[in-house]
Amino acid sequence: DPCWNFHCKRGKVCHVDKQGKPHCICQDPAACPSTKDYERVCGTDNKTYDGTCQLFGTKCQLEGTKMGRQLHLDYMGSCKYIPPCTDYEVDQFPLRMRDWLKNILMQYYERDLNTSGILTEKQRSKVKKIYQNEKRLMAGDHTAELLLHDFEKNYHMYVYPVHWQFHQLDQHPVDRLLIHSELAPLRASLVPMEHCITRFFQECDGDHDKLIALKEWCHCFGIKE
Repeated sequence: DPCWNFHCKRGKVCHVDKQGKPHCICQDPAACPSTKDYERVCGTDNKTYDGTCQLFGTKCQLEGTKMGRQLHLDYMGSCKYIPPCTDYEVDQFPLRMRDWLKNILMQYYERDLNTSGILTEKQRSKVKKIYQNEKRLMAGDHTAELLLHDFEKNYHMYVYPVHWQFHQLDQHPVDRLLIHSELAPLRASLVPMEHCITRFFQECDGDHDKLIALKEWCHCFGIKE
């Protein structure tokens, strides 16, 4: 099969021409496999798509047009009203985000106690110290005051989770800079629950170069130089 191991970007599929050579053509959105309700996604055109296959297939068919350039995955789930983020809310956002990142790493560590493989040995060593110190605040809906007090008192426990998330995202390419496409997977999954994440990422880009450097990322989360 000429299409075996022939890579096409999202929204395109491999097609063999009359000469038997593979090349990429736009995915027909109508030919995308059926999806479950929870697999629906919302595009930046505020339209609900049955899945990412349908969204990126549609974007491909619009290639070269203004609409095609502007169409991206906005967030996971059906489109809904996302309220604007207030100044107060965006100020509180890092508190919840830091706590969430710390709790994710702790959950990974707990899973690794039974089935290793989620964290590397070096990561487990780092998280073990956090895990052993952390049984006071469990994952939950804590007040901003409590989260701030915990951050100030246990600052060292929050540094690694913030660095860890940056390097999890910094993959294409690994250059200590986060571009839009690297932020998109995290942002798209969180928008329905955390409507301030878009504004948070925008304000993290202090020099407005559409790149978030590690220093900018840490500054947004209150991590000292």
